[in-house]
Amino acid sequence: MQIKDIGEHQLLTIIYQYCDRAKNGDDGAILDINKDKKLVVTTDILVENVHFSHQTTPPHAIGYRAVTANLSDIAAMGGTPKAITVGLSLRKDTEVSWVEAVYQGMQQCLNSFNCTIIGGDVTSSIVNTIAITALGEVTESEAIYRHTAQPGDSIVITGNHGLSRAGLEILLYPEKYSHVRQQTREKVIFAHQYPKPRLDIIKSLSEMKSNKTITGMDSSDGLADAIIQICEKSKVGAIVNLRKIPLDSAILEITNFDTALDWLLYGGEDFELVLCVNSDIAKQLIEKCPQECQIIGEITTPCKIQLVDEENVYPRLLLNQKKTYQHF
Repeated sequence: MQIKDIGEHQLLTIIYQYCDRAKNGDDGAILDINKDKKLVVTTDILVENVHFSHQTTPPHAIGYRAVTANLSDIAAMGGTPKAITVGLSLRKDTEVSWVEAVYQGMQQCLNSFNCTIIGGDVTSSIVNTIAITALGEVTESEAIYRHTAQPGDSIVITGNHGLSRAGLEILLYPEKYSHVRQQTREKVIFAHQYPKPRLDIIKSLSEMKSNKTITGMDSSDGLADAIIQICEKSKVGAIVNLRKIPLDSAILEITNFDTALDWLLYGGEDFELVLCVNSDIAKQLIEKCPQECQIIGEITTPCKIQLVDEENVYPRLLLNQKKTYQHF
């Protein structure tokens, strides 16, 4: 059964079952925001054959990743997500089951964070597109911005970068990597298809009750991109220690170290956090989340971003913004 067989109203009836029914049915949704909180709003668009394809992403994972991309932005602002709206542009020959699977993926991710779908829009298109707007809240004292990094701040990252890029490589060129162990294949493909927004780290930061400024953003366009953008916005430089950046052994099963380093820095779609914080906060965060966080460098006064190798195998490099992901 295809979209053109059931029409808009029946499609909306199907979609409605995945939405917060108390807040749907009108021209807009009304949310209660705590008077002590600020509203956080972010929008992300996923386009077929740009951000997902039949080859790389099943519909359930498309929905999950679409939500992760938006909730990750809320986390990057230090916020807590409250709800999302979903705009769908669909080809008329799209299978109804595809739409349902997308919403099931969205719902699975949302359920983990007590977040709901409160509305949206549907229109026809020549290519399937998902546009999500996420709404969240944050206290001003806990808000995270990109422009507040100071010399001496520690650079802390969450998780393992490069896994999503490795998963995409396996999905795009399965025959080339047929020799890779099944366990490794499953690990990197799962990392690509089901990344998680790092709201757990934001919760840990909130529990620490520090009054120090926290600077940061997510690494959706790559670790190097995040560091470069923070430094440019804050008008500072950075020294990043290559050997301090976690490199998952699964990546080295798939490719050589030089390529692994490229995926690590420029691969993107890991949806981890890059934070610049006072050294005391950095130490507390490492103690609180030792398996999830790593100090990889320091913010400096010179406006130059250097990648250094304490083992002196690789020369001192400058992070290259031209290698980061660009839409155009």
